[in-house]
Amino acid sequence: MRALISVSDKSGVVEFAKALEALGYEIVSTGGTYNLLAKEGVKAVEISEVTKFPEMFDGRVKTLNPYIHGGILHRRDLTAHVETAREHEIVGIDLVCVNLYPFKATIEKTDDFEEIIENIDIGGPAMVRSAAKNFNDVMIVTDVIDYDEVLNRVKSDTNTVDFRRDLMIKAYEHTAAYDAMIANYMNRRFHDGFGDKQFIVGQKAFDTRYGENPHQKGALYQFDSFFSNHFKALKGEASFNNMTDINGAIKIAAAFGKDPAVCIIKHANPCGFAIKENLYDSYVEALRCDPISAFGGVVAINGELDAKLAAKINEIFTEVIIAASVTEEALKVFESKKRIKIFTQESEYLTLANDTHDFKHVDGGFVYQDSDQVDENEVRDAKQVSKLEANDAQMKDLEIAYKVASLTKSNCVVYVKEGSMVAIGMGMTSRVDAAECALKKAKQSGLDITGAALASEAFFPFRDSIDAAASAGVKAIIEPGGSIRDEEVIAAADEYGMSLYFSEVRHFLH
Repeated sequence: MRALISVSDKSGVVEFAKALEALGYEIVSTGGTYNLLAKEGVKAVEISEVTKFPEMFDGRVKTLNPYIHGGILHRRDLTAHVETAREHEIVGIDLVCVNLYPFKATIEKTDDFEEIIENIDIGGPAMVRSAAKNFNDVMIVTDVIDYDEVLNRVKSDTNTVDFRRDLMIKAYEHTAAYDAMIANYMNRRFHDGFGDKQFIVGQKAFDTRYGENPHQKGALYQFDSFFSNHFKALKGEASFNNMTDINGAIKIAAAFGKDPAVCIIKHANPCGFAIKENLYDSYVEALRCDPISAFGGVVAINGELDAKLAAKINEIFTEVIIAASVTEEALKVFESKKRIKIFTQESEYLTLANDTHDFKHVDGGFVYQDSDQVDENEVRDAKQVSKLEANDAQMKDLEIAYKVASLTKSNCVVYVKEGSMVAIGMGMTSRVDAAECALKKAKQSGLDITGAALASEAFFPFRDSIDAAASAGVKAIIEPGGSIRDEEVIAAADEYGMSLYFSEVRHFLH
């Protein structure tokens, strides 16, 4: 039996090679892998002894040879293949262990195109694909975490076709993701990221209980191990809908850095948000905005969930809690609650991946775009267009309202007072309807809007929204501006003695 080992990630490879050698495998290896194995006492055969050619062109050509690919690809069940291999003295290769040149690590550390090009693997993907194609006869190992299982299978004589088929699928996923990464990088470098083809590749983090509905399957896929590093289930199993709600809640709560922010989400829309002196007070104030909608909702906590806050949350039915961290005492509060799900990022504050691009499925394809980001200084640098200037407290409320509005379904208006969201209207076909719906909700909850700040994620096309805001007691407004009737809107703000700011940036979310 012969195994070919040529890896970029050399973790565990010495132990793997020694174990294979002990099981009777002859080890063939290349370059740096060969040097390491030989140094560690593995009786490896250098690739050039098999190919009868030296490595050429600075290592660009070393395994592209019939003695390698013939050894991998010839079918052991076909007499003609076996006879051809014997005729040309081609020795079968029964196991291929390959992982590829570190292209991702290279583009992260340098912009030198020559170095980047040299870290595009050619022989590696060819060997992986060859071994995967001939999985009936050959094991293809592309992941370090599979070393132990491969060894166990060989030792126990359970190296089945089904097992090799699973390795084959993993191998093609490996090469497909590698090529996709290269193509996407080249398009980013030369075509502003929008080439003729766009590849979206994710690694499965976990299966969800089901999709949006019980008859649909679902799973969460991650970029760059984000959820493996920043998502841990402490209680319960995340569903498809939980993950979309958690995403919305974290985006809003984490938008304020280290501030003790709490966001409550229901059906992907915020129904409560506050930043007060501490997380407990923030939750109490966030809940006041719409306690009816908060029932069965998702709570995002930008900090530690402790026992005191847990007891308060436990007063109503909450389906999901996502917190930066959770104390053992807090977990005990929910021990008797079977339906609640609790997750943590095991960090000091909630973390965002800050993906550079965004996409959405449409029937027959997907639309793809640069991710929308609210600049840290967008509110601070907004243009004052009214005669009256907002004070510091109003500017903070404007910032909260503006960020929440920017991360909420259009059409959207958000009212914030003293660090707490007191009213919100979202996902409406009319901005006026959104404002009226928000005020109606606030009235039902017994909340006083007087003195609040108002944000809209897009411009007010008419002054009627300003009239409605004034009648509710709003004192400060921020919006993008850009309407042909901006002057009428500004005049209305001055008429009511409001401060009005134009951010000059629109944040639609559809």
